[in-house]
Amino acid sequence: MGNDKLVLVGGGGVRGPLFVESAARRAGELGLAEIVLLDIDPEKLHLLGAVSAHLAREHSPVRVVATTDAHRALADAAYVVTTIRVGGDRGRVVDERVAMRHGVLGQETTGAGGFAMALRSVPAVLGYADLLRRLSPDAWLFNFTNPAGLVTQALVDAGHERVVGICDSANLAQHAVAAHHGVDPNGLRPEVYGLNHLSWARAVRDADGRDLMGPLLRDPAFRDATLQRFFPPELTELTGTWINEYLYYYYFAEQAVAQLGTETRTRGEEVGERNAALLAELAAIDPERHPGRAVEAYRAYEAGRRSTYMKYAEPSSAQGDRTLGEGTEGYAAVALDLIAALAGGPARHTAVNIPNAGCLGALEPSDVAEISVVADAEGIRPLPIGEVPEPQAGLIRQVKTFERLTVQAIRDRSRTQAVRALMAHPLVLSYSRSAALVDDYLAGHRDHVGEWR
Repeated sequence: MGNDKLVLVGGGGVRGPLFVESAARRAGELGLAEIVLLDIDPEKLHLLGAVSAHLAREHSPVRVVATTDAHRALADAAYVVTTIRVGGDRGRVVDERVAMRHGVLGQETTGAGGFAMALRSVPAVLGYADLLRRLSPDAWLFNFTNPAGLVTQALVDAGHERVVGICDSANLAQHAVAAHHGVDPNGLRPEVYGLNHLSWARAVRDADGRDLMGPLLRDPAFRDATLQRFFPPELTELTGTWINEYLYYYYFAEQAVAQLGTETRTRGEEVGERNAALLAELAAIDPERHPGRAVEAYRAYEAGRRSTYMKYAEPSSAQGDRTLGEGTEGYAAVALDLIAALAGGPARHTAVNIPNAGCLGALEPSDVAEISVVADAEGIRPLPIGEVPEPQAGLIRQVKTFERLTVQAIRDRSRTQAVRALMAHPLVLSYSRSAALVDDYLAGHRDHVGEWR
């Protein structure tokens, strides 16, 4: 197997064109000759695949292939990125509405909503990973399918070794500090610990070991220009860290549920309407005949979607989109940076989700953590973090217990274990609520999860 084939599983998704554009722009650096878009929805694959192919042609001669044949896509692959949404936008809406009915958070990666998405995501991603292991055993798999950390834990528990969970949120501190100082983020060393969407950055150091982030966290202008504006300065002082924006759902749990409950549409309903409108517009344009117009429509869609990201967490004084260091490549940048390092380029320091191998004292060595790593031609290795403050450590352990129990419940198709899992989650806890949530989710997603015992 060569190292010239990159596969995007879920390539007919709305983020596919952004990923392909980034990969095509860096195709020479990465040694890519072919990008394969794999999806089970032929209509979306046709429309968004055409947009992707046009964007790629603007940057390099890399070949873009669209297919619904998983065997064809994964054979002889060097790198695979999984970004799928089992059940589509409707599944997300069910997750949100069921959670709201029971008075808990329905966000797609956190709490009850994340649990429901895992019920559908884990078996599907495991299926692709098993097929990849048979067809291309030396390939690297980068999982972006949510809940990314939990799905990666399931992959590791199933014996898959070359798997990495990726998330752009884990690296925002590094990129914000780099943007502020006008330096290359790859020259900085982040110290990140926790779980996916439950992590903290305690430092971002330069080559001489100096922490460049600490002073900036006390700078109102810096905080206001980053997602740290979601959190009051007192909370930053209490943790002494950059706080992952998804911790808003924990540190402001009752406020988040109340705010989401006042929305006339859930986030899933809003995104679903945007997605449907985009697909209808692309179908009317015909991207193969009018690629320029199709790209314009796609750019407008993407800008509109980004503008509403976590809008309920914005302080009332916030003005517009001012997120320092947050580029448009998102998760693509994380995956492509890792591929560049694995392909023999310069070593990269970043944060990803892999077994922490004893580097994080709050967890067992086999527990997948969102943690600082170094990637190079030899592989991807976690860096020592050691002990962390007990308030963070306690929350990490509790949510990891939920993740472990959820993986077991899915593996055994056990309703009892699923109830135990939600009872362990700090945003659910109640037995009566957990049991009702499990029953409603198993019923609402029966077409995708089947019958459980």
